[in-house]
Amino acid sequence: MPSGPPTAVEPTESRHGPHGSGSGNGNGTGRKGPRKLLIALLALVLAGTLGTGGWLLWGRGGGGSDASGKSQDPVAQGPLDVRETVEEPPASTNGKMAFRFSVDDMKPGEHIEMPGMWATDRILAKGINKTLVGLSIGTDAAPGDEKWRRELDGPICGYTRHVTGDNRTAVLFRANDWADEALCNQVAFVDLDDGRLVWEAKLPVSQAGPESADATGTDKDRPGVTLAHGTVAVTWGGGTLGYDMKNGDTRWSTTTTAPCQDMGVAGGRGLIVREQCSSGEDPLSAGTWRSITYKLRKLDPATGEALWTYSLAKGVRDVQVPSVDPAVVAVSAGDSEVTDLISLDGQGHNRATISLRNGAYVAECLLTDYLLIDDCPTITVGEDQVFIRSKDQPEAPTWNWIIGFDLVTGKTTKKFDSDRGALLYPVRMSGDRLLALSVSEDHIAPNALVALDPQIGEKVPYLYFGLPSEAQLMTMREQNDVVVQNGRLFFGVKSADGPADAKTKQWSYLVLGVGSSAPQKP
Repeated sequence: MPSGPPTAVEPTESRHGPHGSGSGNGNGTGRKGPRKLLIALLALVLAGTLGTGGWLLWGRGGGGSDASGKSQDPVAQGPLDVRETVEEPPASTNGKMAFRFSVDDMKPGEHIEMPGMWATDRILAKGINKTLVGLSIGTDAAPGDEKWRRELDGPICGYTRHVTGDNRTAVLFRANDWADEALCNQVAFVDLDDGRLVWEAKLPVSQAGPESADATGTDKDRPGVTLAHGTVAVTWGGGTLGYDMKNGDTRWSTTTTAPCQDMGVAGGRGLIVREQCSSGEDPLSAGTWRSITYKLRKLDPATGEALWTYSLAKGVRDVQVPSVDPAVVAVSAGDSEVTDLISLDGQGHNRATISLRNGAYVAECLLTDYLLIDDCPTITVGEDQVFIRSKDQPEAPTWNWIIGFDLVTGKTTKKFDSDRGALLYPVRMSGDRLLALSVSEDHIAPNALVALDPQIGEKVPYLYFGLPSEAQLMTMREQNDVVVQNGRLFFGVKSADGPADAKTKQWSYLVLGVGSSAPQKP
């Protein structure tokens, strides 16, 4: 009989004060315990007397923060809008386990892709190879415990982090199970609350490179998908398609001609398509990044009409789009790292260029097999400034800071220092506040979710929490999904691997969730 996941020390009252939240990527290991035992343990956790599965309760009393500088009221959003939620300070900053999803039966050498993680007020949804699953928040879950399960015809090959106001999102998937040969040419729009397939559609494919728009070659362009008001937008190399959120009908389409291709789309408050063009002028640079130039097109989500075009200089290795409105572009110029952040105005003109070439800051966008050009885990954009973190300071104990840059002037604004022995990582905006993780370096002091108020320069604690040792790496934003939604904080792996050999029993945490030990304020 399985005995449940590994446990850490019993919780004690925090004597360390508020020190941060952990960052990392990892797979712990183990199996679900008997149902009665789990119910009993969960009841104890809810009572705040035991940290189940290695969870620790931390805090400085039961009351939430009454600090000044409240977040702005949430904007009313309809079902066709892309969700932008404002998180309120919880009634208690004591963190408790809100959700756990784990496996213990992976085989040696087994590798499972887990693209995409989304949360609603009651469901945690995760992509697992060719399947989307929805799990009830507040449970201890393993495969088979799904509230809903949506099997796709083939593996997921593209997704977006965006969700609509009525909890729907889009994924791309391959035509069948032949993962290496099947075309990534299907899009599905799915309801995250019940797993219902709202609609699905077939999209074109194109051969990679400037020579042909058909799919006769073996190297195909990777499609990208995102959401904007009323529209699911997909780039497929030879152009961009806009699907109606309501029924999946094609609202509009655009095409590109050689040597240019649409390679990625960013969404949210609007749409920006990244266009990649190859040049054969210099034979020595043909087929390398030196032969590629980039353009960004801002599109009207309703019509696909180009509102403006922004062309980047030659010699740019890569371009990502952390934010569509306000428009912020992350540029890797002659280097694989992000060297500059460029702020654009409403007409696509350069407002400010923020140089990161002095090496003091970390601005990262992920480059993976899934074409997400707006997945920049250390860059968060507010209404009038962009936030990034500094490099870790080498003094003992380690520390760092998050700093803002004005989008109009490019000058620095507020600076938020981490506590000593902790590291700060931006997560997302919540109204006019920046949510950030404070990660304890010694894994003894608590981790934390905090809200940084740029208007008054104040750091407001939302949740203090601990993690089991097997899950310490799951807070690393570069390698895991980190989602804050409806008063809860979730960490999810993007892939999972089996043990090194058959003799090793491995418990793998796939998703962990933290919530407040007290009910949210009405």
